[in-house]
Amino acid sequence: MVSMSKWGEITTLINHKDKPKKSERTLAAIHRVGQAVSVAVGRFVAVGEAIVTENQELKEEMGQACFEARRAGDAIAQLTDASATTAAAIVMATPAQTDGRATVFSDRTAMVKAARLLLSSVTKVLVLADRIVIKQIIASRNKVLVTLDHLERVSTFQDFVHIFSQFGNEMVEFAHLTGDRQNDLKDENKRARMAAARAVLEKCTMMLLTASKTCLRHPDCESARINKDAVFQRMRCALEQVIEIVTEARSSGETRVLPASLYNGIKDFKSRVESLREGGGLYPSPPQSLVGQLEALVERTEDFTDSAYTSHEQRQAILGLCQVARQHAQQLAQAWGEAQAAQDQEVTEEVEVCIIKTCQSACDLRRELHKVAVSRAADLLRLHGEQLPLRALKVSGGEGNLEAVGEFTRTLIEQKEQLVETCRLLGHVSGTEPLEITCVHAEETFHVIGPQIISASQTLALHPSSKIAKENLEVFCEAWESQLCDMALLLREINDVTEGRRGDKKPYLSLPRPGKHTANLKTTKAVKLDAEEQTSMNKLGVELRLLSSDMDGELDKWEEQEHEVVRHGQSLASMAYSMYLFTRGEGLLKTTLDLFHQAEVLSEEGIQLCSSLSNFSIQLVEEEKTALTTEMEKLLALCQQLQTGAKTPVQGKTATFQTVDSSIQTSRAIMAAVLSLLPLCNKLNRKYKSERNSLGSPQGWRERQDATTPVREDDSANGKNSNGFGVRPLGEHMAGMNLLESK
Repeated sequence: MVSMSKWGEITTLINHKDKPKKSERTLAAIHRVGQAVSVAVGRFVAVGEAIVTENQELKEEMGQACFEARRAGDAIAQLTDASATTAAAIVMATPAQTDGRATVFSDRTAMVKAARLLLSSVTKVLVLADRIVIKQIIASRNKVLVTLDHLERVSTFQDFVHIFSQFGNEMVEFAHLTGDRQNDLKDENKRARMAAARAVLEKCTMMLLTASKTCLRHPDCESARINKDAVFQRMRCALEQVIEIVTEARSSGETRVLPASLYNGIKDFKSRVESLREGGGLYPSPPQSLVGQLEALVERTEDFTDSAYTSHEQRQAILGLCQVARQHAQQLAQAWGEAQAAQDQEVTEEVEVCIIKTCQSACDLRRELHKVAVSRAADLLRLHGEQLPLRALKVSGGEGNLEAVGEFTRTLIEQKEQLVETCRLLGHVSGTEPLEITCVHAEETFHVIGPQIISASQTLALHPSSKIAKENLEVFCEAWESQLCDMALLLREINDVTEGRRGDKKPYLSLPRPGKHTANLKTTKAVKLDAEEQTSMNKLGVELRLLSSDMDGELDKWEEQEHEVVRHGQSLASMAYSMYLFTRGEGLLKTTLDLFHQAEVLSEEGIQLCSSLSNFSIQLVEEEKTALTTEMEKLLALCQQLQTGAKTPVQGKTATFQTVDSSIQTSRAIMAAVLSLLPLCNKLNRKYKSERNSLGSPQGWRERQDATTPVREDDSANGKNSNGFGVRPLGEHMAGMNLLESK
């Protein structure tokens, strides 16, 4: 594609023509820029022409757009060709101008015309390419729907196996197309909706397999049929949602309207109150309309106060803050009316005080709502972490005890209602629309999977010796547990937003540098995981993401954010997040080879952290040193294990997948080990920092380490101590980007 840097170069060329005299060096630079633009356009056009080969109906339009783009690129190259213009320039130059430097009177109008032609033609190619991609996604969806219909009507195991194999291949193709589309979407809300729909399809694929097998094995079982029908229905809804998002992405159609959240409502209310300082803005009688807006907000807090799961203290606190906000809004309206009657030209001191009080009371209400929702979610996750109802359903179903299944079903229904309501409350305080969309998705997921678990457990109770029915219940229980993990992640991201840290952490840009992390490039083939492998990786990935968030929270407790332990910890957390994105088929790590490279870098970062901790332990007393060294040795062993596994060449799909699984599990163990070390290190660092301050000694950890650790000449020559923290400069990280982009 023609990058934004090329457009910047074109702009430079246009502006450069304002100066008629140019040195030979400048002319050569201009020529190089023109040639670079021409080459980039040529590559871009080649991609466009390749895309259209499978879409003959757009061949004529695409051909014309590519022709115009190529012509514009050639024109820019000719206009910047010094050899073609120098002779004419010398002929046109006056004696005063021929002072040893080439003088070029290029046609600026021609350059502007060529640039405009290039911009319009490239835009047209992009629009046509977008239409082709959308068409591919719709065609892929249609194939999946047809095969889905065949699967739903299949009556024998042999036919099912054959059709499901075809269905799996089509779902892999659909997953790749929609995954690329999700990454291309600029609208965060659409990206969040696409992620939710793709998550449904991903989880439902395995559910569809076991639910269909159970129905084939027990064709007369009503609960098995209900279970299967629910899965097919949910998959069709998710497929339609994907198409809805894709078609919206290329048009200005209306986006899906979300339920109004209290967070956004209070934010808007506060903005309108503050606008009164400017004389009321667009509102004829602002205070009166604000009182009405506040009443609407108070009414929506009933989702909190009317809940049977809200404690009496929490309910009273919310109601009390609502009353305070009402009083302040009414006082503001009264003060505003008096100022208007007195025909004051500026906001009076009384009005200003009322504005401050009203805003403060709104903020207090928002904080209390956030506190209630988050504490409710945290309590539920702790309470249901052991999955007691699910375990009981598995046991009672396997024993064929329908009465016990019915009893535990009621427990699960109550748990489901609590989770659904809590997700709705989290949506009210989520802080951003993408997170609000994720809350809605979580609410819908719990609402649907609960009854599916019940029908699957009823089927097992009716057929307790059926291995297929047991496997089916296991799959739905795993989906429930996975959604609880997602809810924990969602809770952390909401807290990140509330505390000023965006939940969408940037991935770690430590892609391999040529020559350093490419030892097994020739012996290991880079592959992508298929849908089934990606699904099995998801649980590990979520655990890695949670550990990454925990580490971020622990690192925030350090007073010295520039401390080298903090630096290493932040790097490890970012790398773990990149590996988490890989398990979801997202981010910069596209293939298994990329993952192995990232694992090598993570292991090196962990080893460097161990080195720093070893130097720190010199100043500790024996007991403290022993405790730190014990944990440090465990971490070092894990890092060496990860490094060895990542560097070992593998061949074959099974061996590659096993290495991926091992790398992620070991990375998870490393993150857990570092997370257990951080509180101890922080405590010891504070202790010795306090002792140094009390003794008046300015010597710190870094100075003490430098004084006790000699620097070897070969280390210095290789740049190992280039920045004092063992973290390579960003420029070196970015140098390896070309390797991934070339794929």
